[in-house]
Amino acid sequence: MTITVLGHICKDLVHIPAEKDITEESFGGIMYTLLTLANLMNERDCIQPVFGIGQADYELLMEQLRPYKNIDVSGIFKFKYPTNQVQLFYQKDAQTRVECSQHIAAPIPFNRIKPYLDGDGVLVNMVSGADITLETLGYIRMEVRERGIPIHFDFHSLTLGTDREFKRFRRPLTDWRRWCFMLNSIQMSEEEALGLSAERYDEKTLTNHLMTLMVETLLMTRGKRGLTVIVQDIHKKLTQKDIDGVTYGDAVDTTGCGDVFGAAFLYQYLKSKDSFIAAEFANKTAALNATFKSTKELEGLRSILEQRGVILLKPATNGKNTNGSL
Repeated sequence: MTITVLGHICKDLVHIPAEKDITEESFGGIMYTLLTLANLMNERDCIQPVFGIGQADYELLMEQLRPYKNIDVSGIFKFKYPTNQVQLFYQKDAQTRVECSQHIAAPIPFNRIKPYLDGDGVLVNMVSGADITLETLGYIRMEVRERGIPIHFDFHSLTLGTDREFKRFRRPLTDWRRWCFMLNSIQMSEEEALGLSAERYDEKTLTNHLMTLMVETLLMTRGKRGLTVIVQDIHKKLTQKDIDGVTYGDAVDTTGCGDVFGAAFLYQYLKSKDSFIAAEFANKTAALNATFKSTKELEGLRSILEQRGVILLKPATNGKNTNGSL
């Protein structure tokens, strides 16, 4: 199994009211995606990240990724500007937060992405909202369409603007239909969905508009309450399933749960070819991440999931992906 991962890396500084202020930065953003995949997949599999990082942080990132033999770092490039810094101020409920973001990187150019579009799936995580341009997404769609390579697209920060104090705020996306067109699976939170269109469509109306854009699966996440999965078959019939939230203890830090969810979903979808099974697995994996204090704990992700009784399916035999992880 080979998965191409696109999205900006950032340096997170998390502030949690119940604890002393954290002053040490750690890599976040697409780092959650990479470490989730690296710890679910085996060494025969391959993760192909493509993104840039400030040259001052490049060696530290390489040091942290070096233990993972299944991550091909050749697509990671250096730039002379600072790496995106994200400060997250959580409220007392540990769910609501204020986000401030500085030094957002330039979009990843298609010429850096194209050599890595030869795998089994593409995961686009709009960590900063400027990770790729709409034009680049169009090129990616054309490049993988004939080969049947699925694209999983996480809206994440695409619906966020940045004010003069670097605070992120929700704003409608005028060309959201063009972003959604012909994507295999789309992931967005209920907050992102509500603020997506200028018309502020409710979920049912938005879904009806969105699924006509040849979208196969819509994943509407709802935090600790779980998610809604809507799948469209070849006859345009929609099937909806609500998946309840799960818990593995008190939520310590919900940072990165959406990133973990998207990675776990695509991983399991490529093996099962079933969006409902993949969403169930992703829901449980993201819930487990909420109990972790840092990305360091993702190292034991696979073994913990096995201990919790979360079944990892054997890969589907479809003539293309016959040697994926178990």
